[in-house]
Amino acid sequence: MTDTSGLGDDVQLLTLDVNGTAHEVITAPRRTLVDVLRHDLRLTGTHVGCEHGICGACTVLVDGLPVRACLMFAAQAEGARITTVESLADTGSDSPCDSRPGELGDLQRAFTENHGLQCGFCTPGFLMLAEGFLAERPEATKEEIREVVAANLCRCTGYQTIVEAIDACATARRAQRAACSEETPCN
Repeated sequence: MTDTSGLGDDVQLLTLDVNGTAHEVITAPRRTLVDVLRHDLRLTGTHVGCEHGICGACTVLVDGLPVRACLMFAAQAEGARITTVESLADTGSDSPCDSRPGELGDLQRAFTENHGLQCGFCTPGFLMLAEGFLAERPEATKEEIREVVAANLCRCTGYQTIVEAIDACATARRAQRAACSEETPCN
């Protein structure tokens, strides 16, 4: 359970589905999702940047769609599927086309291989923005990717390497889907 000291009398019990696990949290109704994720659930991969929804460092997926966690109350997320950056490295399953648990996910590897990160502060937000976008638009062009990443702020990379990383991941995923659909072993 959560320590409720300092929250006052106005608290509520929430059950949040985060990365496929149900978490019970006692919190004030006006606490943001990013604060509950970081402070109550200790999922610190979601970063707090501007706290005004401008920078995108706090981007998570809510029911598969990118959301600024600093603009959403935790109570609004109850009943939804919340996905944080921590889930990207733990994507293993029984399918031969998925990565193994604990390894970097394909999008994370693409960011590393294409130098899509420097200081790393904005990276979790970009990863989650890209994950949600590619799930919706797996055939995205570089121009579409460039337009989407403009929604988040990065002070280090100049965005080109981020675009290249997302495009490389999208290309690899399309090739893997084609290979898996032909029932050839994928690794």
